Amino acid sequence: MRAAKRFVASLEADGLLDEVTRVQAQLFGSLGATGHGHGSFNAVLWGLEGAEPETVDTGSAPFRAEEIKQSRRIRLSGRREVPFDPDEDVILHRRRSLTSHPNGMTFTAYTEHRVLSERTYHSIGGGFVLDDDGSERPRLIPDPTPLPYSFRTGAELLQACAMSGLPVSGVMFANECARRPEQDVRAGLLRIWQVMLECIHAGCTTTGVLPGRLQVRRRAADLYARLTADAGPSTSSGHVANGKGRVAPHFGQKVTGSAVVPEADPLQALDWVTLWALAVNEENASGGRVVTAPTNGAAGIIPAVLHYAVAFVPGVDDDAIVRFLLVAGALGSIYQQTASISGAEVGCQGEVGTACSMAAGALAEIFGGTPDQVENAAEVGMEHNLGLTCDPVGGLVQIPCIERNAVGSVKAITAARLALHGDGRHMVSLDKVIKTMVETGADMKIKYKETARGGLAVNIAEC
Repeated sequence: MRAAKRFVASLEADGLLDEVTRVQAQLFGSLGATGHGHGSFNAVLWGLEGAEPETVDTGSAPFRAEEIKQSRRIRLSGRREVPFDPDEDVILHRRRSLTSHPNGMTFTAYTEHRVLSERTYHSIGGGFVLDDDGSERPRLIPDPTPLPYSFRTGAELLQACAMSGLPVSGVMFANECARRPEQDVRAGLLRIWQVMLECIHAGCTTTGVLPGRLQVRRRAADLYARLTADAGPSTSSGHVANGKGRVAPHFGQKVTGSAVVPEADPLQALDWVTLWALAVNEENASGGRVVTAPTNGAAGIIPAVLHYAVAFVPGVDDDAIVRFLLVAGALGSIYQQTASISGAEVGCQGEVGTACSMAAGALAEIFGGTPDQVENAAEVGMEHNLGLTCDPVGGLVQIPCIERNAVGSVKAITAARLALHGDGRHMVSLDKVIKTMVETGADMKIKYKETARGGLAVNIAEC
């Protein structure tokens, strides 16, 4: 969606939009292989018409996509209407890839039969889109803003913490405030949390089956109903309780008192973590709005772990939520700058593995961990996801992706708690495990990297 909108914006900037009589999009690599299952086809249409992921109406957008296909007309940037052929104007190349990155797309604008403009973009994971500058591999261009604590690696982040005496969240907060006012940083992070909560709520209250030929049943709403029924009638405090120490947290609310650990089942909190992860990823699979944290396919882990902290960990308030997201962002930036978060490039270890690592480190800090323990938790979160393949059945982000987020969330909590039982010293550093992840991804066969041509994707019958 972003790439398509960027292309149309370039036509407007160059004064060419009013000359356009046709636009064609070609999606390569995993974008082409899983284009329908991942919703990429419709996303291109919405982007060409000027939609953005943050604001697109997820309820009406699918109907608009069908209107475009049926009418065979599309409104570029919302105003320039041109003919549209769904079979010829969005081409999904299932077996072709561009040399520079496995997630590539090329847009071409024509006036009659003459090419007006052609541009290539690369989707490098998490909604980040890079222009093709002709280099061997798409490059992130560093933000020129001077930062008080610049870092690219885990070692550099720890050094910044040691020199400043700040926790990881403090280092990241100082850097963010170099770009925008302090109040805007805080408000922006709390807005991200609010969108996560809205996504969880939608997932917990929507029944039915997910789109696509697999007809996967949505489970989050049923699980939510069972968990709240087990807990008993609603209490005036906004929680659900049955008087036996079992409490069902509502969305974003705190569990207080002795009810933190349910008497009947001391692991019931993990059922809620599973629920919240399932809810987010079912929303993702149905085209709902999610926060790329760090990617859509791994979007359930950070919300589920943060919701666990909000609901079950004493003392977690808005300040702690902000710190959690700052730490997660700091760790995510290391993966983004030194490795990859693209399943098409390194497999699911770069998506669920990175999300697990980010959530583990963030949880460790708000548990009171030192920077060394945060780094240790992040390392554990990735180490035990090494080699994780991306093999979506039917090219849909459903099996195994939805459950994989639930398991990854519990693994992140375990990683954080494990790190906190140590003093931060460990044999494998975060940087070493990230380097190993990249090398493992390079060795991984292409069929295991978001192409739906290996693993579960070919061993599960589609029926």
